[in-house]
Amino acid sequence: MHAVVLGLSTGLLLLVAALAVVLIVVPKATGSMPLTVLTQSMEPTLPPGTLLVVRPTAVDDIEVGDVVTYQIVSGQPAVISHRVTSVSSSSNGARTFVLKGDNNAKADPDPVAAAQIRGVVWYSIPEIGVVNQLVNGSRSWLIPTVAGVLLAYGGVMITIGTVTAARRRRGACGRGRRATAGHGRRRASHRGSGQAPV
Repeated sequence: MHAVVLGLSTGLLLLVAALAVVLIVVPKATGSMPLTVLTQSMEPTLPPGTLLVVRPTAVDDIEVGDVVTYQIVSGQPAVISHRVTSVSSSSNGARTFVLKGDNNAKADPDPVAAAQIRGVVWYSIPEIGVVNQLVNGSRSWLIPTVAGVLLAYGGVMITIGTVTAARRRRGACGRGRRATAGHGRRRASHRGSGQAPV
């Protein structure tokens, strides 16, 4: 039973740590932005509930085929993540992009200016977007609190399991020594009486 609890606790601890790395550590370390796909416009590649990690990218490095996150209105927080289908440059060198959802019949209505681009999708993980909503949404206090509790619980259970295993090993060694000593005394008593062991 202790082994099962220890295994579950360790697995839970590793899961929480992995989610923390994916949702918090990597984005903060790289200046990236975790987002959640909310619509079906990028199916089947990026279905609703998919976690996107969007990394800031120089506009000159964006190419046709990249999935780009851009502001619907420049300077406003609302964003869309669609695929670049064409890139144009004006006479003064300014670039604009035409984007389209993989599941949409038509391209987005307006070309996207460089100032609207937030970055290119770096990686995506299906079904993790709901967790991202909890971590980075209006209830941002919830997951860190739960994660802290789970980490503490996992640490306690691992410690208990380790101590219990160590005690069992010591108990087994003690019983082995007592059994060996008892066997030696029995052999000595046979020799002292002058009788052969039965």
